[in-house]
Amino acid sequence: MMESKVCVDASFMVALLIPESFSRTTLRLWEEWVLGDVSIFAPALLRYEVISALYRKALRGLVTWDDSQSAQVQFLSLDIDFQDPKGLPARAVELARFYQRLNTYDAFYLALAEHLDCKLWTADERLYNAVHKDFGYLRWLGELPIQKT
Repeated sequence: MMESKVCVDASFMVALLIPESFSRTTLRLWEEWVLGDVSIFAPALLRYEVISALYRKALRGLVTWDDSQSAQVQFLSLDIDFQDPKGLPARAVELARFYQRLNTYDAFYLALAEHLDCKLWTADERLYNAVHKDFGYLRWLGELPIQKT
């Protein structure tokens, strides 16, 4: 049974927008969600993290500036419900401390998935390895079969 709502993080979105190891899998999953009328959520900070990641990829020469800008435009046109519920920052700090994370960025995604009672999808294997045993909402793209060309 398909979920009615999911949460995504910046690593998921970058894999959707720029060719990476999980890009085909991410695109397949995204298409299933759109066709299945699944609501896609993220904390408001997703906008800033994705734009920053795309900029850094261009700065390092991993993508062209034009590809980075096209990906930014595509990202901003996607139907994502950005959320900032009351108490999210406090819960993010609690989760960051519990999992001993160096920053709270990842914890905002965790806190929102918890708040919405839905899965959080990530391409970030380190995050997954650090928290998935205790945090049942987290799903890693590496759990799915990689789509070949």
